[in-house]
Amino acid sequence: MFTEYLDTHDLSTLLGAPGTYRPFPPRKDRAAWEGLSEAKRSELIEWGNEALEGYPMLTATQFMAYQRTGERPVFEKPYFDRRKLLMGATFAECVLNDDTYLDAIIDGLWAICEESTWVVSAHNDGQHEQKHPSTQHCLPDVKNPYVDLFAAQTASTLAFVLYFMEDKLDAVTPRIAQRVRDEINARVLTPFEQHDDFWWMGMIRKDMNNWNPWILSNMIYTILLLEQNPRRRCDLLARSMRMLDSYLAVMPKDGGCDEGAGYFNVAGASLLDCLEAICDATDGKVSFYHEEHIRNIGTYPLKSHIAGPYYLNFADCDCKPTINDMPIVRYGLRTENPALAALGASIHELNGGIIRVQDTPQMNRRLYGIFDRIPELDALVEPAFMQMPNLQVFAWRKGSIYAAIKGGCNGESHNHNDVGTFIVYVDGQPQVVDMGNMLYTAKTFGPERYTLPNTRSGNHNLPLIGDVEQQEGVQYRAEVICADEEGAELELAGAYPKEACAKSIRRTFMPKETGAVLHDVITLSEANEVTWVFLLREKPEGGEGEIRFGSLTLKYDPQLSQSVTEMPTTDVRLEKNFPGSLWRLALKAKKNDSFDQHFVITRS
Repeated sequence: MFTEYLDTHDLSTLLGAPGTYRPFPPRKDRAAWEGLSEAKRSELIEWGNEALEGYPMLTATQFMAYQRTGERPVFEKPYFDRRKLLMGATFAECVLNDDTYLDAIIDGLWAICEESTWVVSAHNDGQHEQKHPSTQHCLPDVKNPYVDLFAAQTASTLAFVLYFMEDKLDAVTPRIAQRVRDEINARVLTPFEQHDDFWWMGMIRKDMNNWNPWILSNMIYTILLLEQNPRRRCDLLARSMRMLDSYLAVMPKDGGCDEGAGYFNVAGASLLDCLEAICDATDGKVSFYHEEHIRNIGTYPLKSHIAGPYYLNFADCDCKPTINDMPIVRYGLRTENPALAALGASIHELNGGIIRVQDTPQMNRRLYGIFDRIPELDALVEPAFMQMPNLQVFAWRKGSIYAAIKGGCNGESHNHNDVGTFIVYVDGQPQVVDMGNMLYTAKTFGPERYTLPNTRSGNHNLPLIGDVEQQEGVQYRAEVICADEEGAELELAGAYPKEACAKSIRRTFMPKETGAVLHDVITLSEANEVTWVFLLREKPEGGEGEIRFGSLTLKYDPQLSQSVTEMPTTDVRLEKNFPGSLWRLALKAKKNDSFDQHFVITRS
C-alpha cells in the first residue's frame, strides 16, 4: 500500500518544510494551554510536581538483573519513571509557563542523555531475536546502538520536549538541546538509516508484530519534529512508510490482531499514529483512511470488546487491558465508524478522563488526551455476532450471555497453545475464562515459554488426550468447518502432536440465551483417556453430572470423573485481572478410542 503510493508520488512536494510541523499546540500558544479545563490543568501540575522531587537512579546491576534473574521490572520501572516524570514536568511548564519546572526538565533530559543505552535490558543487543538472555548481553554495547521499542519511544518523547521547550532550554544554554539532538541522531536516526538487519523492519524477517508500527510511529514523529535536512527528512519518512507494508502484509484482511486487545494500543493504534503524523505533515494530502484494510484494523477493539473493562483475552492479553481511549475515538472518526468512536468515548468515561500514563510513556497519546475533544456520539451498539474469519475468532451476544471461541494456529504472535478454547461471560462478568497474560520475565519469550501455566493448553478450555497437550508452531492449527450466528464447528486434531493419536477432534460450540452447548466428538487411532478442562472464575461445587459455579451450571455425563484444582492468582499481572483464585475443573473419561460428549452450560 505505502510502497505503491510512494512509487507514484513525490513525497518531497507533499511535505511541509522542516520546522513547520505542528501536531499539537506549542507552548507559546497560550490560548490553547490556558484554555484547558481546570481539572486537566490541575492534573498536569500535580504530575509535574512529582518531577520536582528528582529522578530515580539507573544502575548497571539493575540492567543486569534481567540476565541474572529474568526479572524485567528491576530496570524497567525506574527507566519508565524517568520518562514519565519528564513528560509531567514538560506539560506542567506548558500550563504555567513560569520556569517552575524548567530545571526538572533539564535534569530529566540530561539524565536520559547520560544513559548508556535507551534500549531496555530485555531487548539488549537484539535479544528479542535470540529468544533468551545471554551473559554476553548483560550490559549494553554503547558503540553499537540497537533500536528497540523504547529507544524509539524515548527519541520521540525527547523530540516532543524540544518541540515545546527548546527556546527556554536555549535561554539557559544551547548545549542542552544540541545534546538531545546529537543523542537522538546517534542512538536512533542513524542506526535506523544505516541498518536493514533489525528484525522488525521486515527486511530479513516477515513475521511482523506490534514492534513494526510501534517503533515506526515513534520514528515518524521524531523525524518530522527534529530532522532539519529536507532531503534526509523525506528519505527517512519514506523509508518508514515502506517498512509499514511489512506489517500490513501479515495483518489479516479482517483486521484481527492475534496479539490481543491489550496490544491494540501499540499495534493498530500505532499504525493510526503513523497515518495521523503523515496526514498532518502533508496538510491532509497523504491519507489512507479510505483503504478497507486500514478501516478493518481499526475495528479490532470493537470486535474484541465484551463489556465494560472486559475484552477477549486470548494469547498474551489481560482480560481488563489498559486501552487508550482517544486513539480509538480518533480512529472511529477518521474511518467514519460511529460505533468505534462510541467505544472510545465509553472507555474515556470509564477511565474518568485521566490523562496520566497508565502504560509505557508515549507522549503523543497524552497529548491526544489533553487536546482532543469527544463530539456528541450515539450510544454504543455492539453486534450480536462478531467474526474475524482470517484470525478465526468468533463471538456471540445472546441476551445476558457473551461467548467466544477461537481457532487459528499455535504459531501466532504472543501465542498460547489454545486452538479451540472458548469463554463465557454472564451480565458482562467472567465465568468460563481464559487466563490471559502474566508478568513478563525471561521465560515469557524464551525456550521455557510453554512451561508457563498461562500458555499451556492444559490450562485452557480444551481436551487433553491422555497427558498430551497441544503443541506450539504454525503447523498446529484448527480447521473451521462453519461459523455463523448460531455457533461454530471446528476440527482441532491438527493442533495436537502425533503422540495424541488424534484422527479427529470435532468441536461444536453453540451459544444460547440461557448459556452454551459444547459438543466434542473425538476419534483416536489408539485408545486413551480424555480429560476436558474448564477454567472457571468461581469455585465449582457439586458433582455426579452437575457442577455449579458463579451464575452458571455445567451439566455433563455423570460417568466422567471430576477433579478441581484451585489456582491462586499470585502473579502480579494476573491478580489484577482475576483477584483471588481461578479454578481448574477437569472431567476425565475412561480409556477408549472414541468419545461423544455434550456439556451444557446454563444460567443458574
